[in-house]
This record gives sequence, structure tokens and C-alpha cells, in this order.
Amino acid sequence: RSSDLSSDGTIYSGCNVENACYTLGICAERTAIQKAISDGSRSFRAIAIASDLKTEFIAPCGACRQVMIEFGADWEVYLTKPNGTYIVRTIRELLPLFFGPENLQ
Repeated sequence: RSSDLSSDGTIYSGCNVENACYTLGICAERTAIQKAISDGSRSFRAIAIASDLKTEFIAPCGACRQVMIEFGADWEVYLTKPNGTYIVRTIRELLPLFFGPENLQ
């Protein structure tokens, strides 16, 4: 599961959408972001990512990191464990040397 916190304080939640053809599935992070975008939100303060991994913090995949960077490099990513512990990183920390919208100008 994933939840985005938009700049206006609205929370958008997402979940993994599995598919027998793995490449057609979508991660919770992208689901939450796309839900927010479809509702008109384009600015984010944070995203929290949760799973049932017990021994390590869950982190977004490369595709999700690239989608996140489209909306800024400095919003917070909460990487969590089921026991309630978490660490916080920025998108920039998770995707150094990124290619983003400013590279297209």
C-alpha cells in the first residue's frame, strides 16, 4: 500500500494491482500518484510506502522513482516496516543523477 500527501493536505491511497502478465501490473506508489493526478493534484509533500516485509524497509521500484521525480525531487518518502518503524528519504536521495522534466527544456 501507498499513500501520497498532496501539498493541499489531501491523502491519496493506492495498492498494487497484480496481473498474470507481470509487466501489466502497477505498483501502489504509481496508483496513488495517478489517482491524485486524475483528481487534479500535481504537487506532493510526502509518500508513505507499506508492506509486510519484516526484516527490511520497503522501497519503491525504479519505475515508481522515475514517476515520483516528475513531481519534484525533494518531497519525502517514508519507507516503513509492519512494526511501525520507518526511515525518511527524499526522491533525490532515492534517485540520484535523475533525468527529470527540467532536462527536457
